[in-house]
Amino acid sequence: MFTSEPQASRCRLQVALGERSYPIHIGTGLLGDSACLAPYLAGRQVMVVTNETVAPLYLARLREGLPADAEVRELVLPDGEATKTLASVGRIWDALLEAGFNRRCTLIALGGGVIGDMVGFAAACYQRGVAFLQVPTTLLSQVDSSVGGKTGVNHPLGKNMIGAFWQPRAVLIDTDTLKTLPARELSAGLAEVIKYGLIRDADFLAWLEGEMTALRALEPQALAWAIERSCQLKAEIVAADETEQGVRALLNLGHTFGHAIEAHQGYGKWLHGEAVGAGMLMAAELSQRLGWLAAAEVERIAAIIASAGLPLAAPADMGVEDFLVRMRLDKKNVDSRLRLVLLETPGRAVIHDETPQPLLEELLAAFPRR
Repeated sequence: MFTSEPQASRCRLQVALGERSYPIHIGTGLLGDSACLAPYLAGRQVMVVTNETVAPLYLARLREGLPADAEVRELVLPDGEATKTLASVGRIWDALLEAGFNRRCTLIALGGGVIGDMVGFAAACYQRGVAFLQVPTTLLSQVDSSVGGKTGVNHPLGKNMIGAFWQPRAVLIDTDTLKTLPARELSAGLAEVIKYGLIRDADFLAWLEGEMTALRALEPQALAWAIERSCQLKAEIVAADETEQGVRALLNLGHTFGHAIEAHQGYGKWLHGEAVGAGMLMAAELSQRLGWLAAAEVERIAAIIASAGLPLAAPADMGVEDFLVRMRLDKKNVDSRLRLVLLETPGRAVIHDETPQPLLEELLAAFPRR
């Protein structure tokens, strides 16, 4: 049942995956809390991987929560989506091997989605799989990429095309880390929050409409509930479809269009959430062209996206064929058929692989550019 209030200043959710189940801890002051970290370490060897932006802010605080007898090593990587490559993952493997870390080591990903995805992929491959923890520090990673076990890196031809499903032992979300998040990064995270309302929870979507100002002002109670509800919804979907054979694909609303923007522009020029924001509006407009959404519903969706500070237009230098080339490489496609996540109504999404090519091209040609 939907409630518009968080249940407590700290809460614990569960991703139900049988023997691979794990908790999501959400609250303030969690980074240095040993009770949230120590139980999930596989052994004494711990490698904390972070980036140059996050390390000065939160690395020392995280270390306070690790056992005194732990053998802790640190690796600080460059920041940015452009670093999400096999070469960066190779640096993690190098550090593990040079430190002599064994199969009972634990990797901790301290940072945003880029760090989380790379560390998870490194953990999935190192000695054929070792433990890792997600400690996300951006809103986007807290509500999306840290939960569900998708890990990987980008390829010049497509985003997240190389990776593995590898679940963390736990996710630790300290909402205090959002106090240092730039406004643009906050808006990017709100794109994923809006996505959950659009695909699965119309009441949550309506709540977001009324609370967007509070969310952008980092009002603690509103922010805590937005994160908690988003994680609840994602945990439900992941538990039902861990490896994206069915319903989990709904989490990609706006992503086929958005990933095309990111790949074409060069990773990092558009933030992931910005591209997804524009992509969700493209999906809504295509849904209208298919006769599913009314014009007023598309206008409402555009207003929600705009209220989060997200773009309502695609890049000026992207033509129809630029989109199509990238979209044909999407991981959801089956037997050369383009599969899109579209909306029957705000709050209910569907997977659709029968969009007429002329209709898609009309949408891409007509969509505003900036």
